[in-house]
Amino acid sequence: MSLHKHALIRYRIIDSMLRNKYKPYPTLEEIRAKCEDSLFGSDWGEHISVSTIEKDFRAMRTDEELGFFAPIKFSRVYMGYYYKDEEYTIHSIPLKSEDIDAIKFASNTLMNFRESPMFAQFRFAIEKIFDRLNISSDVQDERIDKIVQFDSYPNYPGKEFLQNLYTAIKDYHQTEILYKRFDSNESKKITVHPYLLKEYKHRWYLIGYVQQKRGLATYALDRIKDLNLLESDFIVQPGFDPLEFFKYSFGITQVDKEFFKVILRFSSAQKGYLITQPLHTSQRFISEDEKGFVIGLEVYLTYELIERVLSYGEDVVVLEPKELREIVCNRLTKAIEQY
Repeated sequence: MSLHKHALIRYRIIDSMLRNKYKPYPTLEEIRAKCEDSLFGSDWGEHISVSTIEKDFRAMRTDEELGFFAPIKFSRVYMGYYYKDEEYTIHSIPLKSEDIDAIKFASNTLMNFRESPMFAQFRFAIEKIFDRLNISSDVQDERIDKIVQFDSYPNYPGKEFLQNLYTAIKDYHQTEILYKRFDSNESKKITVHPYLLKEYKHRWYLIGYVQQKRGLATYALDRIKDLNLLESDFIVQPGFDPLEFFKYSFGITQVDKEFFKVILRFSSAQKGYLITQPLHTSQRFISEDEKGFVIGLEVYLTYELIERVLSYGEDVVVLEPKELREIVCNRLTKAIEQY
């Protein structure tokens, strides 16, 4: 049984309601309404039905994969549900060995970022989880490096600002940064309304509104020399949606222009790689023949896109748009001229 995240949330809500000594014996409708409100912000029953809660009861009672075997009973006296064992909770279920291995693997994945100050807190958080679940508090499995090797996380300047920027965004603080561009010899103070932190190729970037520019700007953390959280609050500009902001971006660059429909033909040798690891979320498969296969993207023509296309060398041909085709052709011509 593949567990849907909503089902897991409902199980926790049911467990909490059945253990609530201040409001015992909840009815089926009360449980349904609580789940509806918690998941969808209303109790109208548009998403969760009574039959769904009944199925949840059966799963919690009998599903071996869940392993809850919850003693859920119905009281005809109080016309509501309860646990036969008053001390029971789904949170006290012993973990299977594969569950413990999965948690340890996840902890080691997080610890791969331990050089970053923002992620240092994970060690303590993970140890708390391990203690709560009665797992060995030795978070770092000594055998993990012999079994799984991660990409090294580069130790570049700017990571020390992650925690403060996260706090500034979460608490709506304007932020003053001292910023030095690569092409400048001087640092400049800039007041930013920080909206979003984004990681790209192991580097972190800050996206925020800048009053002087009357628009959004992107700043690389490795070019920030100093940072101060200001007392002044900020208000997110109308229309800014962090989930939509990079929809058509390839990499970190975001532009105000219309996106392009990019059509690329690749050699057959690249098919497996590009099908299992798409270039962009908009990637779609168009056609295939003896010469190779064709994919389509909806993206801005950014520096990162051009660099990626060039990296495939003879294995790719830009079919559309002509703007990208000309840029790639010119870049390749200049490269050949150097030889």
